Amino acid sequence: MIERIISYFSLIFSFDQNAPLLFTQFYFWAFFAVIFAVFSLIHNKLFLRNVFLFFVSLFFYYKTSGSYVLILIFTVAINYFVARFIHSTEKPKWRKGFLVFGVLINLLTLSYFKYTYFFLDFIHQVFGIELHVYNFFAAAGNHFFQGHSLVDRIILPVGISFFTFQAISYIVDVYRRVVTPVNRFLDFGFYLTFFPQLVAGPIVRANKFIPQLYKKSYLPRRTFGLAVFWILNGLGKKIIMSDYLATNFVDRVFETPLLFTGFENLLALFAYSLQVYADFSGYTDIAIGVALLMGFHLPQNFNSPYKAINPGAFWRRWHISLSTWLRDYLYIPLGGNRGASVGTFFWIGIISIVATILSGSILVAIALASLFAFLGIYSYFKPQNRRSITTQMNSMTTMLLGGLWHGASWNFMIWGGLNGAGMVLSRLWRRYPTPVRAIIMFFITIGCISLSKHSFHPLLAIAAVWSGVIFVGLYINLMFRLFTDKTISWIHNAWNIGLTFIFITFTRLFFRSGSNLDPAEANETAWETATNMIRQIGSPWNLGTLGEMAYEYRNIIGVFALGMVIHWLPDRFKRLYRYAFAHFPLAVQLLITFVAVFVIYQFMSADSQPFIYFQF
Repeated sequence: MIERIISYFSLIFSFDQNAPLLFTQFYFWAFFAVIFAVFSLIHNKLFLRNVFLFFVSLFFYYKTSGSYVLILIFTVAINYFVARFIHSTEKPKWRKGFLVFGVLINLLTLSYFKYTYFFLDFIHQVFGIELHVYNFFAAAGNHFFQGHSLVDRIILPVGISFFTFQAISYIVDVYRRVVTPVNRFLDFGFYLTFFPQLVAGPIVRANKFIPQLYKKSYLPRRTFGLAVFWILNGLGKKIIMSDYLATNFVDRVFETPLLFTGFENLLALFAYSLQVYADFSGYTDIAIGVALLMGFHLPQNFNSPYKAINPGAFWRRWHISLSTWLRDYLYIPLGGNRGASVGTFFWIGIISIVATILSGSILVAIALASLFAFLGIYSYFKPQNRRSITTQMNSMTTMLLGGLWHGASWNFMIWGGLNGAGMVLSRLWRRYPTPVRAIIMFFITIGCISLSKHSFHPLLAIAAVWSGVIFVGLYINLMFRLFTDKTISWIHNAWNIGLTFIFITFTRLFFRSGSNLDPAEANETAWETATNMIRQIGSPWNLGTLGEMAYEYRNIIGVFALGMVIHWLPDRFKRLYRYAFAHFPLAVQLLITFVAVFVIYQFMSADSQPFIYFQF
């Protein structure tokens, strides 16, 4: 009996890489029930509460990442002392020196895990020297935890990008005197490791969260209802929409796109667009709800992003904590809309080198050099446009670096570049009157059709359809304005929302193709997957079988349609039923919760699907 008990507790407190602690598992909710019970007894003893949650968070991270918890402790220690040093000295050079040191340590740690394979490939390609990786942190973890992690392979620790960016924002804000550094090490550890948002965000700013460290936890009746609603909402998104679409359709198509028709590939692409949103925002909803139960408020990370009317608006609604982080700590320091800085040209140079290496083609280097030469000459002869050009350069640089944040592979560079190009071109496009835009799209459409007929290529066919759709919309708008001065705003917004959603969905082709891949094979496999899907989507379709295929995939189409309809519901209506749930009597809330959990877990697959953003 005693041996069984010891074995049971050994299982609970040990790390199993095949069974990480996930929000969708019963084990997490059992874990949280115990934590919440203890928390309820000490929630008004602030220091004890913070210390308890700090160690709980470390344990949570250990259950998701094993010995890599040492990296998290290392990050906490480095940034705590760097912030204290920055605050304690008044000498500008010393302050800046400590800041640079702290940022470099954070970035080097992140780069070690995310970009080592890229740098080794670069050394091998340029100098012919073949080096092999050595995982120093795994070796240290094996020593401390008596583990057997592989030291000749680097595996990305869960959530390292999120807590690293959060740490950088903290020391930068201390340097800017936006916040005062936390006095107690354990309090700071709690801020940086708070387990609901630790492994996939949102990235929490110090000035928003640190004041909560010193406030007593308070859970009003309505707040409890809202917390339960967010948890149920997140579980529904993750299990009913994201996991169902992934396991039943999306993953199969992306693994072998040539075995599926163009319709099936296109459907998988759109289904993935909903999947990744439901997965990531579902995690955020659960994190917000769990934190709220303990009296802590996390920032909103999604604001119905598929309601955006242009790519720029999309990125103000999607992954808001990362978008604002990139704006405040990268875009604005680069010069923002004020002009170029040394950092602008430095990062453009770095990105150009990375792009050339990842492509392995001298043509990419020639194309980039030609582009920069053209921009330089144009800026020289058109000085009045120089500021606009540098602003767009800063936007593009930010988006490309945002792509590289997800991983050092060609597909993420393309994905970031497409989003940056979409933001830049949409700003420039809006400057032209409707007739000019219609004429431009007419000639682009005719050109794509002519080229496709002369020398067929799937990408040209897709471009012809896309440009043709835009032209038709502009033409209808132009004809409508000839007969009336009125503008039906909801039709105009719906059209722009649809175009933006389609554009964002197609960029996800490159995002998804390289996800879940070993860094050593990401480039080749991702490029092959993306190419094959474009080939299938852009090749001629058998229109006679569309009805049969639509019926065959009726469940997938139904879940996709349901998800998009819910997503596009008016915000006022969503707030209405959210707050209605929060004000229901407790017995009604419990009944709804029981029914919702029962329904949600009917969609549960045999193997729990990890959250997509765990890999970043």
